[in-house]
Amino acid sequence: MALPELCVIAAGGRGTRLHPRSVRVPKVLLEVGGKPLLFRQIELAREQLGIRRIVLVVGHLSADVREACGDGRALGVEIEYVENDDIDAGLGSLLTAIEPRVHERFALLLGDELYLESGHAALAACPDDALAVCAILPCEDAEPIRRNYGVLLDGDRITRLVEKPAEPPTPWLGCGTWILSPEIFRWTRETPRSTRTGRLELIDVLDRAAAAGEKVLAHRLSGSYVNVNTIEDLNQASFLCRSSHFDRHRTSVVIPAWNEEAAIGRVVRDFLPHVDEVVVMDNQSADRTAEIARAAGAIVHSRPYRGYGDALRQGMEAATGDILVLVEADATFRARDLGKLLEYLKDADMVIGTRTTRQLIEQGANMDGILRWGNVVVGKLIEVLWWNLEPRFTDVGCTYRAIWRDAWEKIRGHVGRVDASFSPEMMIEILRVEGRVIEVPVSYHERLGGASKHSSSRWHSMRTGMKMLRLILEKRLNLG
Repeated sequence: MALPELCVIAAGGRGTRLHPRSVRVPKVLLEVGGKPLLFRQIELAREQLGIRRIVLVVGHLSADVREACGDGRALGVEIEYVENDDIDAGLGSLLTAIEPRVHERFALLLGDELYLESGHAALAACPDDALAVCAILPCEDAEPIRRNYGVLLDGDRITRLVEKPAEPPTPWLGCGTWILSPEIFRWTRETPRSTRTGRLELIDVLDRAAAAGEKVLAHRLSGSYVNVNTIEDLNQASFLCRSSHFDRHRTSVVIPAWNEEAAIGRVVRDFLPHVDEVVVMDNQSADRTAEIARAAGAIVHSRPYRGYGDALRQGMEAATGDILVLVEADATFRARDLGKLLEYLKDADMVIGTRTTRQLIEQGANMDGILRWGNVVVGKLIEVLWWNLEPRFTDVGCTYRAIWRDAWEKIRGHVGRVDASFSPEMMIEILRVEGRVIEVPVSYHERLGGASKHSSSRWHSMRTGMKMLRLILEKRLNLG
């Protein structure tokens, strides 16, 4: 009993149900938890199955897959490629494409699936004289079985396989992991195309072989599994990936500060017990801001900054966390709302706060009706201009937000505003890379000491608003 030394990964599908995401990016290169699905499958083959030789079967946008994976050395494997010229003909056509190149037992994985804590390594215990070993999972919900395939079992032996059954025969979900003998190619040649789909379905090939008495076995996996076919599947996979071991991710709070000695100590002490580090970007304050922040336990970088946006940008570069939280130095935001942002961050690339919920605006906070509705109107403008990406914004100037570092790495080269326009610029750039942004209400308090640098007067608010509007139009016209 031994695992094969070769893994074939299907990486050529069009992903039509993932449009518009899959129009410009191959389905298998869509990211889940900051890493392409295909990379995760290659890691699974390498780490769980101990396989270093990989054959990628490519088709749709194959040049992008080749560029991303190269020869495999960067991923710790050796990769060769097979072009499938008939990618719409069903998974069975993949076997036809690889037959001239594959003459040994091999593992077959689908490049668009996510497995977490699946126990693939236990496949090594399966007999190596079987025509096929199919990975299955117990599933209480019939819908995933309807979208994949179901199996009938006699012990560990599969007696029947049903592709996308209207009524699942058992509560066992068939997954996209197989160990196959080279004999599978003969069965593929002898299996007709499906009368239902007109395609050559791998499940039909295996069902035909099982019905003829061939040894087709089931191997029970564990953990979480998602076959990523839709945007909802992609979001579910990201949630599972990010929520798994969420507490192991380091969290950094970044605070831009200039002459905030009245509040900075309180802000640092408020957040520090809940995160791994607090980074204060002090713009060479004339008062004791830097001294007080250090005494409270913050990491302080005191240097000249070109403005609010520049301080936040440099703060995120200096922070070490996997999660970056931005907050003001004036105590207008509190750590009690941090849990909201982090919980929703399991489901998003960035979570932004909104200060426009009237019940959460403290008396004395700088958020009167005109300022509040101004933020709402500009937020709705972004929604209209990027309507196809389905954003929902009611506040464009709220500093309080959380973003995954991998999401920040995607946009950092396109975020360059040094003033308050940095906030809507981040929001727009996340949309432009088709990231997921969720807005949640946060409490907004009266500031402690000093005055706002951007909205201390109606004139300052109008000037900040005009800068933001100019930025939004430039981004929509691709001028910045």
